[in-house]
Amino acid sequence: MKMNPNTKTEITFEDFKTEVLNDYKVAVTSRECSLLGRREVLTGKAKFGIFGDGKEIPQIAWAKAFENGDFRSGYYRDQTFMMAIGELTIEQFFAGLYANTDIKEEPMSAGRQMGGHFSTFSLDENGHWRNLTEQKNSSSDISPTAGQMPRLLGLAQASKIYRNVKGIDTTKFSKEGNEIAWGTIGNASTSEGLFFETINAAGVLQVPMVISIWDDEYGISVHARHQTTKENISEILKGFQRDENNKGYEILRVDGWNYPELIDTYQRAAKIARKEHVPVMIHVQELTQPQGHSTSGSHERYKNSERLAWEEEYDCNTQLREWMISNNIATDEDLTALERQIKKEVRDGKKAAWSAFINPILAERKQAIQLLEKLAASSPNGVFITKLKNDLSAIDEPLRRDIVSATRKALRYVVAENSVERSSLQQWIDNYLSQVQPKYSSHLYSESDLSVFNQAEVEPTYDTHAKEVDGRIVLRENFDAIFSKYPESLIFGEDAGYIGDVNQGLEGLQEKHGELRVSDTGIREATIVGQGIGMAMRGLRPIAEIQYLDYIMYALQIMSDDLATVQYRTKGRQKAPLIVRTRGHRLEGIWHSGSQMGGILNLIRGIHVLVPRNMTKAAGFYNTLLESDEPALVVECLNGYRLKEKLPNNIGEFKTPIGVVETVREGEDITLISYGSTLRLVEQAAKELLEVGIDAEVIDVQSLLPFDINHDIVKSIAKTNRFMVIDEDIEGGASSYILNEVLNTQNAFQYLDSQPKTLAAKPHRPAYGTDGDYFSKPSVEDIFEAVYAVMHELSPADFPKLR
Repeated sequence: MKMNPNTKTEITFEDFKTEVLNDYKVAVTSRECSLLGRREVLTGKAKFGIFGDGKEIPQIAWAKAFENGDFRSGYYRDQTFMMAIGELTIEQFFAGLYANTDIKEEPMSAGRQMGGHFSTFSLDENGHWRNLTEQKNSSSDISPTAGQMPRLLGLAQASKIYRNVKGIDTTKFSKEGNEIAWGTIGNASTSEGLFFETINAAGVLQVPMVISIWDDEYGISVHARHQTTKENISEILKGFQRDENNKGYEILRVDGWNYPELIDTYQRAAKIARKEHVPVMIHVQELTQPQGHSTSGSHERYKNSERLAWEEEYDCNTQLREWMISNNIATDEDLTALERQIKKEVRDGKKAAWSAFINPILAERKQAIQLLEKLAASSPNGVFITKLKNDLSAIDEPLRRDIVSATRKALRYVVAENSVERSSLQQWIDNYLSQVQPKYSSHLYSESDLSVFNQAEVEPTYDTHAKEVDGRIVLRENFDAIFSKYPESLIFGEDAGYIGDVNQGLEGLQEKHGELRVSDTGIREATIVGQGIGMAMRGLRPIAEIQYLDYIMYALQIMSDDLATVQYRTKGRQKAPLIVRTRGHRLEGIWHSGSQMGGILNLIRGIHVLVPRNMTKAAGFYNTLLESDEPALVVECLNGYRLKEKLPNNIGEFKTPIGVVETVREGEDITLISYGSTLRLVEQAAKELLEVGIDAEVIDVQSLLPFDINHDIVKSIAKTNRFMVIDEDIEGGASSYILNEVLNTQNAFQYLDSQPKTLAAKPHRPAYGTDGDYFSKPSVEDIFEAVYAVMHELSPADFPKLR
């Protein structure tokens, strides 16, 4: 048998033996990490464990086919693969289990994810791209089952773009589009809709994607007969198999304990995907899961004795061991000695990882104890402080919460005292929290020099006799400029290509810039966003279009669990600056006029949420975002595409600032705060209010996340002494978010002479038709009367009751 993962030349039998023995060493090392990791959880040193035991040999075969520049999008069973490509050491494995917050010790997530969630560094310490073609890449894992699949699609599509679109600087990102995106998923998780949506999309797009399905016949405790028709995922997906007349998948099956066949299968899959740009599915069957699903239970509870006996015999490591002996690659004595050595290496690695985790905390506790001793000696309440100190000292394996909890409680006993020791402890706590809190909270957004906050505003400029055009024309001309300025930019979505989107904001751009850059997709919102995430992770600048805001619900899980957390869960070492374009707000009917902003604001922290009132503002947001490195959701006004706007003469260059409000009308009596389509109603109401002597100031929020970073709203309230938030979301939604920002973040309460008010939509979805809109969401009359009522309360004589 010929096996040569590292070169394309022949190797000697001795070299072959060395390689096989090294593979076995990796497999046994990974298994020992799993076994010892479970014990660490059960003894309390770690919180939870989920391991890759039983999948070692297939992952080693996979690693041999994985080349520099390739990307992985997997799940929490792939530890052996990460070890095999040299991106996970024993110490790092246990550092992840202990949640070490030092990214040098725990490079997978700096303790932010549970063990088993793997990634590599795509960015340097400054948030700039590394050369991804010179390293083996793993996109950061997420826990939701099948959640890795949409991103996998985009990682694969990037290779197609790099291979076929000219003019992109590919230096750091691709070598002629030859990279494969490799995905992994458990057999039970193939029941998820995200799996089927991705499989279909990849078959349509014909991208270099290889998906491995690890099949051990169970999903946690539930057998495949309850999961999959025919109990066989590749059997029911046979219709995707390509043939001489139809494009599709190459579908391969292999037993997960058969070392030589696994290597051959993965080499064949790589060749097909890399050269032909055809997706490949590898169904890896007859796998085992020796410790069950996780540390939360034992598989003896749900597997019968026959199954357990079979798993012991067909354990992939056991099978490789027997194969090596039968083929004179090693003796039983040799392997026993090797296994004994590995056990010691894993134990030593575990001890080193624990020391690296606990020693800094012990040093921090020592500082705290010294301060508490001094405080106790100087305080009449020293006996109580001494107890806190002794309790802290008695903890064998303290956590940071133990340290800061004890010191903060100690301050309560000296609150009325004025001593140097009290001041010293106060300062230490403040410094400690300022140093420790970022270990758990940093990088929700970009902290690089490409942050949106480093993008200066560029106002649109106009010719003296600038013509007025439909708002869609401003967008169209700006997108045209974007695609000309940024070769790496592209847009895709339902009806985005041939017809130029449903509102003609992309009219004619597919013909000009090509089908790969302005493209149609199927009706599949989750994988539209997934395409964008994966491509953005590989240096492209995608704009993923979701036709209507209401339908973003299909993609909300992917946006929330994946896109919003990329920077955070990698502590700034990966990014996905995807722009999600949609349109929403007021139109007609239940599913075309939703404004579920409250839910969106709660679920996608980590993504900027931008709500421009017109298409010029929207175009400016796109220009700003393409100069930054952060993801955003841009909600265009659905009823604004045909409204007239002046056409700027600096198309593609003007930039709307993010996080900055705009005062669109100055006034003295009350501040009215709104955004999007509703702002036009507020402006009209303000004109009508002026007719009865009420001078309202109108502020356009523009950006909900981030919100008013300059605190301009409170400056307005300091002048008017009252305010109202008008929002087409339901009560308790975005209006409550804005109210909280104004009152609790900007401290506007100190300037108020009247109760702050919110005016929101009815709790039901909007009914169909113009009347449905009028009676479901705030109208001009609603706004007028609500503001009038505030002024009536202030001065009934000047503003008699209306009704």
